[in-house]
Amino acid sequence: MLRYWPAGLLLLFAGVASAAALRDPETHFFNQTLGDFREELQIARDEGKQGLLLFFEMDDCPFCARMKRDVLNRPEVQDYYRAHFRIIPVDIEGDVEITDFQGRELPEKDFAFQINRVRATPVFLFYDLEGGQVARYTGATSGIDEFLWLGEYVVNRVYKDMPFTRYKRLKRSQAAQ
Repeated sequence: MLRYWPAGLLLLFAGVASAAALRDPETHFFNQTLGDFREELQIARDEGKQGLLLFFEMDDCPFCARMKRDVLNRPEVQDYYRAHFRIIPVDIEGDVEITDFQGRELPEKDFAFQINRVRATPVFLFYDLEGGQVARYTGATSGIDEFLWLGEYVVNRVYKDMPFTRYKRLKRSQAAQ
């Protein structure tokens, strides 16, 4: 029985080390905001980013929770997205006042539903530095790779040439080779 102890201890430490590598998405993925999206665009320009990523979510959304628990807490995801975008969460049921890209002040829930037609969560909306929407993804991704591909899709402006589903098929076939 004692001969298995070192292997068990190694597995325990490997699990602890793996969990320690994860980072809280609230502090390492999302940026702090005062809710003025025109100001966020200016900050993105000043920081040399490509635009904004708005993460539409709501409390008790299992898919939002899964994205935060399994994807948005990964350092490689956080580092990639933070290098290219300002990332702002938007509560689709929220009453917090925001200022949209046109300068209108309205609650988050109205911005989500009336302006962006967000009904299900999560929704990832990417905006260029002029406040124009360039890509939209509804639902949780299948995992880390797919979410990173979504970021590449926007960063490399592939959205101008093909839908994300086609890009994703290409990436999967390349990964299989």
